[in-house]
Amino acid sequence: MTGRDRMLTTSSRHVVAVIGPTASGKSDLAVQIAQGLGGEVVNGDAYQLYRGMDIGTAKPTHAERLGVPHHLFDVLDVTQAASVAEFQQRARAVIADCHARRVTPVLAGGSSLYVRAVLDPLDFPGTDPVVRERWQRELDARGAPALHAVLAERDPAAAAEILASNGRRIVRALEVIELTGAPFTATMPPHRSIYPHVTMIGLAVDRERLDLRLTERVDRMWAAGFVDEVRRLIDQGLERGETAGHAIGYQQVAAFLRGEITEDQARRDTVTATRKFARRQDRLFRQDPRIHWL
Repeated sequence: MTGRDRMLTTSSRHVVAVIGPTASGKSDLAVQIAQGLGGEVVNGDAYQLYRGMDIGTAKPTHAERLGVPHHLFDVLDVTQAASVAEFQQRARAVIADCHARRVTPVLAGGSSLYVRAVLDPLDFPGTDPVVRERWQRELDARGAPALHAVLAERDPAAAAEILASNGRRIVRALEVIELTGAPFTATMPPHRSIYPHVTMIGLAVDRERLDLRLTERVDRMWAAGFVDEVRRLIDQGLERGETAGHAIGYQQVAAFLRGEITEDQARRDTVTATRKFARRQDRLFRQDPRIHWL
């Protein structure tokens, strides 16, 4: 048995996590690992939860899934908010079901927060509607970038993890800081799993090669009809969605369809935003000492 075989030897309570930045190839690797182990893939991407958000999220098609069961894809409408706490409950229930059937779950995701919400003892502080509403009014009046600057003053580490355009997460972070009197990042546990056997595999791609992949991915999105996908989702309420409406690519194409920017600008902005996001993904995952990097 090779070292890699030993690393992937499973038990009835084993969890495999495949992580990495956008366009690193984690979805394909997750399917291959699940095939080899007789396992099933569990989605760990916030936007692949949404029905209809297929091209822009690079959601694996049924053909690309190669017969491997996939869980937590297409479970939300674009008007629904994606809650990390709710996702945690859903994903852990799927993993418990896999373990009950003696099947190895393979969690595939690019969000450090979503992956850690599943694997680690992450508890979510309560909420206060009055405090939340006050910060929401600030968001509506001042905009997400201005509120992100407030967060950067109060909790620089949290600001580094949250996109400046993600108003919903910024509001939540400021609410938690006010309610607990502690930094939002203080609510994060150490890198320690609730499962007894976890193998975390990270895909490392050098920056130049990843930038090229990201540009090619955006080109494929446009060629596959991404603009039409966004147009259909707008008709379904995409821009009313607190989560889905802020997805990279969808936000830029929606601005084009509103006549605010050109299509070429939307395409360029999508590439730029995706590159920044991929760097943030990689930086956050690099903080986890449990990850075996390939």
